[in-house]
Amino acid sequence: MKEKAKLLDKEAISRIITRISHEILEKNKGSSGVCLIGIRNRGAYLAKRLAVSIENIDKQGVPVGILDITLYRDDLTLIAQQPLVRKTEIGFDITEKNIVLVDDVLYTGRTVRSALDALADLGRPKSIQLAVLIDRGHRELPIRADYVGKNVPTSHKETVEVRLLEVDDIDEVAIVETE
Repeated sequence: MKEKAKLLDKEAISRIITRISHEILEKNKGSSGVCLIGIRNRGAYLAKRLAVSIENIDKQGVPVGILDITLYRDDLTLIAQQPLVRKTEIGFDITEKNIVLVDDVLYTGRTVRSALDALADLGRPKSIQLAVLIDRGHRELPIRADYVGKNVPTSHKETVEVRLLEVDDIDEVAIVETE
């Protein structure tokens, strides 16, 4: 795999987090009743960053949870013989809350569909909104993000790699050629 282009650096990611935080606060008329749930793995880190940013802006904390969608995937048998199932960590009731689901890259929409199924098993939120760092197109399902950091047209021969300090020791987003 060959890196084709750098899309975002640390500063750009930080600006996007701040912008999306403002957009979430504006759409929800403040942070009251808003809960962030990150899709494991990188979506969880982005949700935590959004929570810090929202608290800095609104001076009020928002609950943050982590959702593992492994068992809800429709391609579970294609991922691995023994897929790694990790813990969902949501320490609050999602019923009647405005849930902002957070992920790093929106591509086919199948990950989000799996997350919606997982959330349905946990309660009935007032609303579910979607925030993504990158929307790369190529949807297979009728799913769109409410908050998008950057729209990046890609080919099917490319992948978008989000690298975050918490797991990759660097904050950046790159397009990588897979063929």
